[in-house]
Amino acid sequence: MFVLYAPLEGWRHVDVTERRTAVDFAHVIKDLVDVHFPRALRIVLVMDNLNTHGPASLYEAFAPVEARRLAAKLEIHYTPKHGSWLDMAELELSILARQCLGKRMDSRSHLASEVAAWEDRRNASHATIDWRFTTADTRIKLKRLYPAVQL
Repeated sequence: MFVLYAPLEGWRHVDVTERRTAVDFAHVIKDLVDVHFPRALRIVLVMDNLNTHGPASLYEAFAPVEARRLAAKLEIHYTPKHGSWLDMAELELSILARQCLGKRMDSRSHLASEVAAWEDRRNASHATIDWRFTTADTRIKLKRLYPAVQL
């Protein structure tokens, strides 16, 4: 599953795919740019450091001109290694698991329909995450990755 989450809008989208390859990721990004946010000048992505999550995946899936067009719309920020829990999409995945995935799904299509119904309910309520983790908290929790800035 690939999760797209726009926290300020209370919007999320989950793509259920057969695999989680670079090409699958690239198609999710193309939908993000062309279907979900076609008028956006810039899309800020915060994502983990999975080896398939990057602009190179776009070039693997699409012709160079198309890959460049998609990449030019993105501002990518990676969460630190072992810090994917800082990614709000990971929190949405956790909520999805608790609210939707507790029962056996006998097929990918059954899973996709259950996930789509969950997504519709969450989006209709404009459910947001009350993010309370501050930069100061980050500097404590991930001290070795985020040293204090000395002015």
